[in-house]
Amino acid sequence: MSIMDFNVKKLAADAGTFLSRAVQFTEEKLGQAEKTELDAHLENLLSKAECTKQWTEKIMKQTEVLLQPNPNARIEEFVYEKLDRKAPSRTNNQELLGQFMIDAGNDFGPGTAYGNALIKCGETQKRIGTADRELIQTSAINFLTPLRNFIEGDYKTIAKEKKLLQNKRLDLDAAKTRLKKAKVAETRATQLNSTQPEGDNIMIWAEEVTKAEQELRITQSEFDRQAEITRLLLEGISSTHAHHLRCLNDFVEAQMTYYAQCYQYMLDLQKQLGSFPSTFVSNNNQSSTTSMSNISTPSSSAVTTSLLPSTSSTVVTPALTDLKESSGSRKARVLYDYDAANSSELSLLADEVITVYSIVGMDSDWLMGERGNQKGKVPITYLELLN
Repeated sequence: MSIMDFNVKKLAADAGTFLSRAVQFTEEKLGQAEKTELDAHLENLLSKAECTKQWTEKIMKQTEVLLQPNPNARIEEFVYEKLDRKAPSRTNNQELLGQFMIDAGNDFGPGTAYGNALIKCGETQKRIGTADRELIQTSAINFLTPLRNFIEGDYKTIAKEKKLLQNKRLDLDAAKTRLKKAKVAETRATQLNSTQPEGDNIMIWAEEVTKAEQELRITQSEFDRQAEITRLLLEGISSTHAHHLRCLNDFVEAQMTYYAQCYQYMLDLQKQLGSFPSTFVSNNNQSSTTSMSNISTPSSSAVTTSLLPSTSSTVVTPALTDLKESSGSRKARVLYDYDAANSSELSLLADEVITVYSIVGMDSDWLMGERGNQKGKVPITYLELLN
């Protein structure tokens, strides 16, 4: 027999098998053929595997969205991954914002309160950006990669064996159908032989029944073997769940580390901002005539208090010391807005010029200020004496 003859016969046999499966599947859908049902345990395993696959895909995709909100960046990373190449490093949003703040602070002047605060905020944002990059990298290795390996590896193997099981089941049911038809035909031939002797027909159908029974035994054996293979694979889903649980713990730990770092960074930043006056903290009751009335005020009194300038622990400059020891008055420029706490104090607006002088017995952190016919105590930390 030539190789070509063998290939043609194999092709014909495969075509016959495919046609037989197609006929069996169609008749089952039309309710014209019986279907072998899988045992309940195997059905539960198949259902569990399908459920695991669907939820793993959803969790994996949403985690990717969480870690990288930019869809274009996700597509780029996917392409580089498929090409087995490393994606180019890109500046994330926190790092970009941080750099803008630092550049703005340097432009306004690091010696100014606003410029200094911008630089400090920018440095913190860049540290948060670095922590975010570490979170993405750790999560990709310890969480996303195992989930993707299951979808693209283990589950593909399960799906392949599941498809083979479906084919073996169709072969088995097709063999059952052929045996049933052969037995019916043999019975009819036997009944017909009683009135019209036709021994050849009986022998033919008897041989068909024997062939159908032999084919049924073979298909039953192949089906049972494939069912066992599929069952063993599906029972590994429990191990997959245990592995994914460990990966989930790693993901939670990475998030915990990230948020703890961010909290510490912001806590440190808040302390730094609280160490000098901020022109952007104002009372909700401040007059609309103030220069910064359009800036919203934080609702938390704790945050507001931490950002207010101190009026009791600030180093007094030599010029202010000389003024307090003399009986004269000086002009002073107001550095920051200030709301009077009571009627004995004078409210201030940033950049205005007032007259200040000292009164015997007054607290060392305060001077008396005058603006026209208005008079009251003002904190020295809000002033810059003019020559």
